[in-house]
Amino acid sequence: MVLPGAAWFIIFAYLPMFGTIIAFKDFRIHPGGFFKSVYESDWVGFKNFEFLFSTNDAYIITRNTILYNVGLIALGLVLAVTLAIVMNELLNKRLAKMYQTAMFMPYFLSWVIISYFVFSFLNVEKGVFNQILAYFGADPVSWYNETTYWPYFLILLGLWKNAGYGSVVYLAAIAGIDKSLYEAAMIDGASKWQQIKNITLPQLKPLMIILTVLNLGGIFRSDFGLFYQVTRDSGALYPVTNVIDTFVYRGLTIMGDMGMSTAAGLYQSFVGLILVLTANWAVRKIEKDYAVF
Repeated sequence: MVLPGAAWFIIFAYLPMFGTIIAFKDFRIHPGGFFKSVYESDWVGFKNFEFLFSTNDAYIITRNTILYNVGLIALGLVLAVTLAIVMNELLNKRLAKMYQTAMFMPYFLSWVIISYFVFSFLNVEKGVFNQILAYFGADPVSWYNETTYWPYFLILLGLWKNAGYGSVVYLAAIAGIDKSLYEAAMIDGASKWQQIKNITLPQLKPLMIILTVLNLGGIFRSDFGLFYQVTRDSGALYPVTNVIDTFVYRGLTIMGDMGMSTAAGLYQSFVGLILVLTANWAVRKIEKDYAVF
């Protein structure tokens, strides 16, 4: 049963690690194929990293990646736990399952599809938002050229798409809590809020910590579809929508600089590893049982 998962990791996670050598080479395509190209390309040491960090884009993509992920991790945690508790407290379980399905459905939607939904709201000429503004006599807004609103749009969309999935994980954890704890609390006259505060949240605390530590490992990775598809790759929005993933993609497709793109990807992975190890070390110092490893 472990074999399919192990095969997936070996093929798509471990074997491609050989390609990180490109980050230290001036990669050039040679007739002999990929491996020959890697072998015959000249070593340049850390020059790809120097070029990456010497550009103005390095600060922008790092800032955007960190701030968006911090916001999505923190708000996503609060929203997912809140939704899970609300779903668990609903007396009509059939209605709760319907709500749960409705919240979980966006997780399965492609960002390409969502981008067209967003475009129907933000289109300059016929978008819903501009029609509402016109109804009140206000001037239309060129949404895809205005950087002011997009941080809010992106965080809202990220929460909308992923909060349902997170709530299911926490709802499953709530279902595993010993019911006798709630029965004892009710006998003692505890209110619903007191039961949530003194039983549900403490029981969810280990899972919340573990998932947060794991999410910190991906703080330098962004949801590519959210920042590329939803924004329709608008150049005017790059100051607030350009993240490491989109930068790497454009580096490959537009500039064709595989060395710098690989350097950016390796930078992501290395910092993510350091963050996971640091966060896990901090958790072990505070509460050893809550650490991932």
